[in-house]
Amino acid sequence: MPSLSILRIDARQEQNLQAIQDLRRRLSPSGNVVSERGKQLTLRVFGEALTPVEVVQRICEDVRLQGDSALLRYSEALDGKKSTAAELRVPLELFEKAHREARPEYLQAVRRIRENILAFQKAILHQSVTFQPSPEITLQQRYLPLRRIGICVPGGAAAYPSTVLMTAVPAQAAGVDQIVIVAPPTTLGAYNPDVLAACHELGIHEVYAIGGAQAVAAMAYGTQSIASVDKIVGPGSLFVALAKKHVFGEVDIDSIAGPSEVIVIADHSTNVEFAAADMLAQAEHSPGSSLLITWVDGCIDRVQAALERQVVQLERAELTIDALQSFGAMILVRDEEHACELVDMLAPEHLHIATEHPRGLLDRIRNSGATFLGPFAPVALGDYAAGPSHVLPTGGTARWASGLSANDFLRAGSVIEYSKDALADIAPQIEMIAEKEGLTAHRKSISIRVSKPE
Repeated sequence: MPSLSILRIDARQEQNLQAIQDLRRRLSPSGNVVSERGKQLTLRVFGEALTPVEVVQRICEDVRLQGDSALLRYSEALDGKKSTAAELRVPLELFEKAHREARPEYLQAVRRIRENILAFQKAILHQSVTFQPSPEITLQQRYLPLRRIGICVPGGAAAYPSTVLMTAVPAQAAGVDQIVIVAPPTTLGAYNPDVLAACHELGIHEVYAIGGAQAVAAMAYGTQSIASVDKIVGPGSLFVALAKKHVFGEVDIDSIAGPSEVIVIADHSTNVEFAAADMLAQAEHSPGSSLLITWVDGCIDRVQAALERQVVQLERAELTIDALQSFGAMILVRDEEHACELVDMLAPEHLHIATEHPRGLLDRIRNSGATFLGPFAPVALGDYAAGPSHVLPTGGTARWASGLSANDFLRAGSVIEYSKDALADIAPQIEMIAEKEGLTAHRKSISIRVSKPE
């Protein structure tokens, strides 16, 4: 087992902030975080050392122009799955078998978590509004669910029934009729019994055994076997993130997500074993970023010791250590105010305020995807069960982006209704502005309705 050496940064010295910014850039979805295996696979499939962006562009354009034939070709070349178009969709009997053979305790967990998510998502759901500034004017803001959405569920390194719950249930809360899931053609992806049992429990049976950029392209453009969708959501590899970026505009997307990340703010009251566990939970995604911020002397040493005690017990210990050493940091700041400033600058996906008075710090922090307060709200609680979706902004985008919710599956539209007298009342102002803009047809469309006949 390799030793654990995590970067330490004294942020009290301003010149050291550059090291933190370097971590942020390395974890952004810019096309740089690729394994050696990924580089070799690219060379073998395409015959040249393409960048991830170039790989995604080529795959998406081939699927757009060639449909199923490109989809099947890339599935075989990149995932090692040779299949026919008829075999892309997972058959119903596999859902039924997975659900029938699932442990009752597992199905009970799925149901309870579904109810948690559904209750929260319905509570925050936008409602249509009607506004009448006068009896002759009716204005509405209508919210209508999207017709058909697609979900990317990872399945390379682990199975993720939690992703099914955290993406599909918000869509169901919004009233989406058609939910499509794509997952890699592996026993951890589209053929995973736990994933299929969760889908069956939610009433979702349109699942395709296809992953990567080719799956995103298929949902965006449509193929002979997969009808196009209106929006694509869900996590995935760098290639999935770049593919979503490529097809945005053809369809809507949730975000262009990078690797998972957490910042833990610690003080004298923090349980260092808890803090270390939260940091390890993000690092085991590998890549994943885990940062500790504290102003308390000795806290960094105590958390370091807790990390060393715990990491050796993990199944993915070596990958976790690699992530901590590549993307982790222990940061010493001046005081609470400095900690809040640094968090706002970094805008993390997950923020755990593990201090004595966490709400006091929360009120001074603006930028985070999801915030967890106190010793008994670990990030994994939000990942699996609390109710808000675990699909969150990464790479500093929490400065302006929000986590996925039921409202992201609604489309807003306005409705405007005026009587003749109400139109006549505002007509002079409209005609004046239209005249200023030189849009005489606009002006005429008003005057023809309200002018008295000659």
